[in-house]
Amino acid sequence: MKVLLTGATGYIGSAVLTALRDAGHSVVAPVRRPEAVGQVEQAGASAVLGDVTDAGWFGEQLATADAAIHAASPSDATSADFDAAVATAVIDAFGGTAKPYLHTSGVWLWGSGDSLVETSPYAPPAMTSWRVGIERRLLESSVAVTVPAPGIVYGRGAGLTQLLLGGRDEEGRVLLVGDGSQHWTTVHVDDVAALYVVLLGLDAPAGHVLAVSGDSPTVRQIAESAGVGVRPESNDATAERLGAPLTEALLLDQQADGAKARGLGWAPTRAGVLEPTGRG
Repeated sequence: MKVLLTGATGYIGSAVLTALRDAGHSVVAPVRRPEAVGQVEQAGASAVLGDVTDAGWFGEQLATADAAIHAASPSDATSADFDAAVATAVIDAFGGTAKPYLHTSGVWLWGSGDSLVETSPYAPPAMTSWRVGIERRLLESSVAVTVPAPGIVYGRGAGLTQLLLGGRDEEGRVLLVGDGSQHWTTVHVDDVAALYVVLLGLDAPAGHVLAVSGDSPTVRQIAESAGVGVRPESNDATAERLGAPLTEALLLDQQADGAKARGLGWAPTRAGVLEPTGRG
């Protein structure tokens, strides 16, 4: 298929690009910066220079694609408007067709829980609460939409686990997020990418799909896996260090097994987050 992929230079998007190419798909990657053209072309995609929030331009790109994957995010105060604009263009271009569309969400949508599933009640932190309305709009439209929701993504030397492990005190100890007793439900970025390929090939859209490996260690366990000392913080101290919105999200206590994704034919195979080869 000819797949239009937003966010092809990002953390998840770049892994998805590789997985799509390995699966034999051709990839078209919208990019906003001229310097990104060479990056995506070197990775095997065709670059098109433009702004996905420009409804007319983005609609023209979608019209030439067999499928689309949205993995881009500004990760700032403009994120809600950005995703809303993409959703509007996709509904206009793909509505009433069988063209598959994957819209990236995240596990924070469901708040804390020790056995989260796709039908769990929504309870997002403030920084991602805007996702609910946009995703509901897509799921209630005539678009053949699937909404993968990755957990805490790690691997390739990036992700929130690296943010955690990079926070050190003057003695070199890892600063925990709060007391570190909360669980993070994790997934390797390359396993996420493999799931996107599986979802793209489904005969019918699957709604929300949690992209989690089933491995949900505590933040303390993740920090201790680095082989150095750790130091808990008060929630207020972490909020001062990382900002209150992100801290609220990182303090969520989440566990999930990803059974729905496995039932669709996905099997995570990469090293776990507590293994040094998994984080690298």
